[in-house]
Amino acid sequence: MGRPRSFDSEKALAAAMRVFWRRGYEGASLADLTRAMKINRPSLYAAFGDKEELFRKALARYSRGPMAYMSEALKQPTARAVAEHLLAGTCDVLSDPQNPRGCLAVQGALACGASSASVRNLLIGYRQKAGNLLRERLITAKSEGDLPAGAYPADLARYLITVIRGLAVDAATGASREELSRVAETAMRAWPR
Repeated sequence: MGRPRSFDSEKALAAAMRVFWRRGYEGASLADLTRAMKINRPSLYAAFGDKEELFRKALARYSRGPMAYMSEALKQPTARAVAEHLLAGTCDVLSDPQNPRGCLAVQGALACGASSASVRNLLIGYRQKAGNLLRERLITAKSEGDLPAGAYPADLARYLITVIRGLAVDAATGASREELSRVAETAMRAWPR
């Protein structure tokens, strides 16, 4: 029997998530990760596996933590409320001073080289899943008469996801909460009635 862990796994995982969020997958060194997690390399490997497995766990933590608003948005009663909730939640997360700027799912893969293709593919799949869930929710809205006949759910979903990714890039380059909110308000003016 091994010794019990002398660290809180959830706190360590949250710290790793923030390092990956701030630096991306390739930009996060093991030294950065162990320092932030307050553990040594053997403890990291024993508790979380290698760097890629740690990243996978950090991405799951990101989904159920800062990005939880996305699944809540899909439960809103109207397509318009879904879009408003998504955009407001995005602005909240991106402008929260306790969070790194930008989006882990976008920034995590921007600088991935050939040796990190599996991480890049993981993030592509993560982003595609979000887009697919939104598209399915908007298809349901249209079938219920909640979107006008001329609205195309797949196009609306891609539009919203593109705006959200643009907000993430703007936030990463220093856009304020007010600037992000104005973009979100502009996006909603284009929403079909």
